[in-house]
Amino acid sequence: MKALPLVAGLFLATQSFAETPVLTVYAPDYFASEWGPGPGIEAAFEARCGCDLVYKTGELLPRLLLEGPQTEADVAIGFNTDVTKRARESGLFAPHGLDTSSLTLPLDWSDDTFLPFNYGHTAFIYNNTLVSEPPSSFADLLEAPDDLRLVIQDPRSSISGLALVLWVKAVYGDDAEAAWAKLAPKIVTVTKGWSESYGLFTDGEADMVLSYTTSPAYHIIAEEDLTKSAAIFPEGHYFMVELAAKLKGTDNSELADQFMAFILTEEFQSMIPTSNWSLPAALPQDKWPEGFQTLPLPDKVLFYTEDEAAALRDEAIEAWRSALSQ
Repeated sequence: MKALPLVAGLFLATQSFAETPVLTVYAPDYFASEWGPGPGIEAAFEARCGCDLVYKTGELLPRLLLEGPQTEADVAIGFNTDVTKRARESGLFAPHGLDTSSLTLPLDWSDDTFLPFNYGHTAFIYNNTLVSEPPSSFADLLEAPDDLRLVIQDPRSSISGLALVLWVKAVYGDDAEAAWAKLAPKIVTVTKGWSESYGLFTDGEADMVLSYTTSPAYHIIAEEDLTKSAAIFPEGHYFMVELAAKLKGTDNSELADQFMAFILTEEFQSMIPTSNWSLPAALPQDKWPEGFQTLPLPDKVLFYTEDEAAALRDEAIEAWRSALSQ
């Protein structure tokens, strides 16, 4: 009979655990990795909600489109505007219903479905101890000696690679293929993704690499290394924003709403710079970490809406492919 209290206690504990609400968040691998923002965001949100936040990682949009209305996701985080047209047209997402007046993006933003959580600008990063005279404009880059070693990413498999071909299209318009023809001799390799490219650069296999204006902040803050710089071009830099959205078919609507609102809080936003190495979408610059406040950033932002990006995608990729195949 003495075992009865123990059994009852175990039953109540199990029942309590079973009743803990679970929020399922679909996210890219980088987001939920131990070095990404996911773990800190998970701990902070669970402290607020009394729930269990569970990440399921992988290719975000393809998985959601495959699962359709039967998806387990309550929230999806990690979209960008180059894919939101397809996501929106799926009908899988619900309005977030939030006041976005606290956003600190470098352009006006109005979208009642996809909520920004961070942003950045595509840029070429160089080692300032090895490249003494970096290109000061996109035109300078095209006219640079062909022995300048440049590494970029494939626009068919990489978000940053796609951003680059759209960037070239935004700067050069109908002359994009001619611009690529000038750039092609300097490109030593095209990698499938960003990590491989950046690794080649940091290993000294390239003079410049396609990355983001915030990349030097990682080296400054995490490594106390001041040798990496972004080349800032007066023609402007392609703007990329990452987004989250609530699933229309969620069984945890209130909890999903809480998470979406949490994205705009200072607690969430202050984790972004030094874990996702991007600029927070709703945090004033005077609250950015010191290594970010001193970063050179472009004066001019280039941006395509989701409709424009979808319409130009194939044309921009073909200009790149055609020039590099010569």
